Amino acid sequence: MTVGSAGTNALVGRPIAEPMAELLTAGGFPPAGFAARQLTPELISGADLVLTLTPAHRAWVVDRVPSAVRRTLTVRELGRLSSTLTPGAVVGQDDAARLAALLPAALLERPRHVGRHHDDGVLDPYGHSAAVYRRSYDQILDGLTPILAALRA
Repeated sequence: MTVGSAGTNALVGRPIAEPMAELLTAGGFPPAGFAARQLTPELISGADLVLTLTPAHRAWVVDRVPSAVRRTLTVRELGRLSSTLTPGAVVGQDDAARLAALLPAALLERPRHVGRHHDDGVLDPYGHSAAVYRRSYDQILDGLTPILAALRA
């Protein structure tokens, strides 16, 4: 399994902004060696799952590679959908197999979420205060927590 990062408007080659790097390091995820890269149609086409931070980023991805529509979600959307999975809904022999099983299982949860307001975006903190970076970081963690729980259930 390969996990990568790329941006829709990346400052190519730049490290993670210092306020976010500090939060990641404090959380046990030091971003040593990270260098921003631009998301391309080739990267999108080669991905089994594309997680974006905002619905606008999701639309950007799907606009460039329409066939990616069913495998592109915001991190908070996947987290929301994963939060209603029943224990054992995601099975597999290893992390890669469980992650591959997560997407179709989560997509089947969409009917359970229809008709409710959902804020599936993460605040873009770039150029803002440390407090805004903290809020963005917390939103990302809130999205990832149910995903990780579903993968471990």
